Amino acid sequence: MTTRRRFLTILAGAAMLPGLAGAAVNWRGIALGAEARIILDHPDADLLIARAVAEISRLESLFSLHRDSQLTRLNQTGILANPAPEMLELLSICAVLNARTAGAFDPSIQPLWALYARSFAAGITPGAGQIAKIQTGWQHLRFSPSQVSFAKPDMALTLNGIAQGFIADKIAALFRAQGVQNVLVNTGEIMALGTAPNGLAWPVNIINGPELPLSNAAIATSAPLGTTFDAKGAIGHILDPRTGQPGAQWAQVSVTATSAALADGLSTAFCLMSTAEINAAGRAGVLDILTFA
Repeated sequence: MTTRRRFLTILAGAAMLPGLAGAAVNWRGIALGAEARIILDHPDADLLIARAVAEISRLESLFSLHRDSQLTRLNQTGILANPAPEMLELLSICAVLNARTAGAFDPSIQPLWALYARSFAAGITPGAGQIAKIQTGWQHLRFSPSQVSFAKPDMALTLNGIAQGFIADKIAALFRAQGVQNVLVNTGEIMALGTAPNGLAWPVNIINGPELPLSNAAIATSAPLGTTFDAKGAIGHILDPRTGQPGAQWAQVSVTATSAALADGLSTAFCLMSTAEINAAGRAGVLDILTFA
């Protein structure tokens, strides 16, 4: 089993644009376990990117499952006092998406995910009885400016289905506040501001899909079998919180939207939803949806 949340099917093709190599700074790193990238053509590019990288690290200290963070402390103790404003903002977005997708998007899936990971690592498939005992349910989360807590024991959250997009939004906003109009931010999901150095929209390649021009918009892709629990690669990592089963209806879903958090969360949930359910979720903030059977 691989530990990565998803196979990163979105690659920025902008590095191959004429003139980019000599003009723009092309930073690469890691954010929340995924390849991160910033492409910026600006006189103060090095300074601006250094500020952005520091902000990525700060946000990881809130949302990471793999280092000491506000999220890991919440999961360990069941309560988080004085959550950061960004934590409350992201939880509020999650609440909206949970309602919008009729429960298909639910960050309280973490205990179920952990059960699958442990079971398949031991060479066994989780049984129905084990799955039924797992405590999930977004409705059991309580959050306010003073604290975040669980209403039931043994609950935990994962924000891996949305945090990468949320961080892309925050880094793009940081650049905007510094007067930057044209930059590509990829923290596992992509937010593209303005245009590439050649004056055209940023070209974004979707593996197994088309190349899309992106300008002042975000894109995210989810592929259930990009990460699998079993050695045969048949049990995908996107679990349906409504059934406790893998249950993916699409091999891959890409969403372009006005924000990367929205695109990220919806691409995850849409993998579990039928065409009728996706349509019922509405198009508010969504620019396009590409589903691959």
